[in-house]
Amino acid sequence: MTKAQYVMVGGFLGAGKTTAIIQMARLLAKQNLTVGLITNDQSQGLVDTTMTSSTGFPVEEITGGCFCCKFDSLVSAADRLSKDKRPDVFLAEPVGSCTDLKATVDYPLRRMYGSDYWIAPLSVMVDPIRALRILNLEKGRSFSDKVTYIYNKQLEEADIIVINKIDLISTKRVQLLKKTIQEVFDPAHIVLMSARQGQGTQEWLEGINHSGSYKNMGLEIDYDTYAEGEALLGWLNCTAQIEGIGQFDGNLFLLKLLNEVKHRVKSLDKEIAHLKVTLIPSENGQDIGVVNLVRNELDPEVSFHLKEKLNAGEIILNLRAECDPEILHSVFMETCKSMENSERVKLIIEHIEFFKPGRPVPTHRLEPEEQPTYVAQK
Repeated sequence: MTKAQYVMVGGFLGAGKTTAIIQMARLLAKQNLTVGLITNDQSQGLVDTTMTSSTGFPVEEITGGCFCCKFDSLVSAADRLSKDKRPDVFLAEPVGSCTDLKATVDYPLRRMYGSDYWIAPLSVMVDPIRALRILNLEKGRSFSDKVTYIYNKQLEEADIIVINKIDLISTKRVQLLKKTIQEVFDPAHIVLMSARQGQGTQEWLEGINHSGSYKNMGLEIDYDTYAEGEALLGWLNCTAQIEGIGQFDGNLFLLKLLNEVKHRVKSLDKEIAHLKVTLIPSENGQDIGVVNLVRNELDPEVSFHLKEKLNAGEIILNLRAECDPEILHSVFMETCKSMENSERVKLIIEHIEFFKPGRPVPTHRLEPEEQPTYVAQK
């Protein structure tokens, strides 16, 4: 390539973006391409950064707002990754509650830094069960209308829609979802994928590199509704040290921790969008445990298993739910006290934040009539 490829992977909270990006990075590395990863959150202490760093790929984290509101930070992050050896491909994961990414990130990058980057088609990833419910194809608990508005806008602007986690549902349900997405949102490509099994990554890469993968349409969006939808979501980030009375099973502890948070949130009739936690042992910083939960009715799932028991370590927890953040904070603190008593551990909180995302105020935004028509750039 004469330019670095910039690939942005959007999608709602819990869609499996981080796992998919890691799979893509590994595939690109097998093709002797250098990869740089950029993660993003409304605050500091991000599980995704810890998780991606553990894979050995260089990672930069942008905090304090989405890419659209931290555009200059995004460019600076790419510059920092390029200092030692310029990546052939940047894989960037924006905040899961953000949309309008073409007008505020892709198009400005192309206009101002077109000599440095080839801007790939925008991929948006979906959890199939969440999508089936939001698209009224199946019954089940979902989000309120204004949060759903953001979800639908993400799909509306996508060039490539990746239906992830296809291993969790039947082929019939996958095909129904694929057919509906094609009819309603008309993306240039739909890719079927199971990121945790490594299925579909090659097809996704082929879609990204295909010159006909752009929709060539601007997104009409009501920023008042968008802001109101984001404000309905509660954010909680926590970093804590854990000390056991003797050795303990870190994998089992994380499962119990997430289950207790889940039950407390569910008892309040609130919906979890994504709950994820990492645990890195103090005595073995190369080991990592990662557990995720993406819906109230599911059991937490271990993504990375700790290889051995531990005496102490660092926990990073991110909780996103359609719930007042003050309530999330109370739930989490009550859970910590309960876990200390039942599991005979001590939790020392080093950093905790809980808040609602502020109104998105993009650094740059091109209106639909200003947005360029895509052509093949490779």
